[in-house]
Amino acid sequence: MKSLTINASQRESVGKKATKALRNAGQVPCVIYGGDTIVHFAAPEIAFKDLVYTPDVHTVVVALDNGTKINAILQDIQFHPVTDKILHIDFVQIFDDKAITMEIPFRTVGNSRGVRNGGVLRFNLRRIKVKGLAANLPDVIEGDITELKIGNKLYVTDVASDDFTILHPDNTVICQVKTSRNAVAEEEEEEEGEAPAAEATEAASEA
Repeated sequence: MKSLTINASQRESVGKKATKALRNAGQVPCVIYGGDTIVHFAAPEIAFKDLVYTPDVHTVVVALDNGTKINAILQDIQFHPVTDKILHIDFVQIFDDKAITMEIPFRTVGNSRGVRNGGVLRFNLRRIKVKGLAANLPDVIEGDITELKIGNKLYVTDVASDDFTILHPDNTVICQVKTSRNAVAEEEEEEEGEAPAAEATEAASEA
């Protein structure tokens, strides 16, 4: 998984007055949990642009001004209800030998047979919750929908991997091909069109 570096300043004062002063200066107050101690820091709001305003997921290296570097993942973020400015971010420290839980974006590959015949691909999940070592987690989870006919579904078990554990029930549907007008008839015609070709091949082999 890709990692972003955020250059930050460790902060000692964590009261309301100090926090307000940081925000007025264009800084975002943050905290990192999960290590031996809780770490409070701040960084310019623009430093979080590629972490927050993207569909991608990343791990983070928080590079503090005292030379300390902490590996972490974003846990929670608070926005201003009117301006949408970032008010506060919580991170969780990660370790090479400890599994983490993340939601990984899902992406389809292939061209669904059912969609070619007029069906519509509907998504139940856009992100898949998984658990594994940070080094083993992918940037995106892909699922092949080429063979999905109208009425068929792609389940989380279809994208399982030895690199991580999927934290959804096995019967969870990621996406499915739903019917639309004339779609069923078109797919039936395509299947009927395949049958003679298969029979002709059989007859040729017998001859």
